[in-house]
Amino acid sequence: MYLAEDLVHPSDSAQVAWSRFKEMLAADPGTAMQQLGREALQFGLKVLLALVLYFVGAWVIKRIKHAMERYFQRKKTDRAMASFISSFVSIALTVLLIVVLVGTLGINTTSLAALLAAGGMALGMALSGTVQNFAGGLMLMIFKPFKAGDYIEAQGYAGVVTEVTIVGTHLTTIDNRRVVLPNGALSNGNIVNYSSFPLRRIDLPVSVEYGTDAAACKEKLLEIVREDARILDAETPGAADPFVAVQKLSESSVNFIIRAWVKGSDYWPAQFDLNERIYTELPQAGIKFPFPQLDVHVHQA
Repeated sequence: MYLAEDLVHPSDSAQVAWSRFKEMLAADPGTAMQQLGREALQFGLKVLLALVLYFVGAWVIKRIKHAMERYFQRKKTDRAMASFISSFVSIALTVLLIVVLVGTLGINTTSLAALLAAGGMALGMALSGTVQNFAGGLMLMIFKPFKAGDYIEAQGYAGVVTEVTIVGTHLTTIDNRRVVLPNGALSNGNIVNYSSFPLRRIDLPVSVEYGTDAAACKEKLLEIVREDARILDAETPGAADPFVAVQKLSESSVNFIIRAWVKGSDYWPAQFDLNERIYTELPQAGIKFPFPQLDVHVHQA
């Protein structure tokens, strides 16, 4: 079994190097200072070379990332997949650049790799969440439950997917907040995609008071719905004619249900406008909305 100090070569130890320098300084100060100057110059040149390699490498990585983005745009690749691949390649190249810089500075990468291998289990446990998110991102790219631009609901949040990185999926909510969901939890949880199909159905409940003429109420509700140009009918593939029916007899109200099909982009505007027209026009037609009621019967002994 090897200890950590056994994995580091003595020449890599600053303590050993300092001890040797003190011995040489005591024996021959002139030679020791000359050697110190040469080593300082060599180290300075290594640092300068490392800086040049860093800036050149960072520039190359940036150019590669831009080239990939142009390629994905030309091929009309899904933005979620394009952002995931670009993020992965950029991080991989950055890690490779760091390894090259470490080697350029003269650090023994073999000893460094041995130390990392010795602590691999602890490192793996510390990065288990990141690895899970990376695997989750791969699953999302393979099965594609959504794409960039889709409006989804997951993990208690709802918003438009803007990009997918190697560890997280970015959403923009309707009130303009940025939410980042971990890919691991996202791939293992429930995802509701509201943009999967071009059409959506509006289910709109309407409650009126007891004693209301059901036929007259249904006729008025259908009239309101059909007058909206965004409401589709059976002539549109995948849609159906507007539908109104008594859904439930509640304690204080008669509940009607309106079902109508619209384009996905018209869902919220059409629903808001229908609610406003129903609130405005039903009382004008003599149809009243209910209030909670409680009948109290008093019996004298």
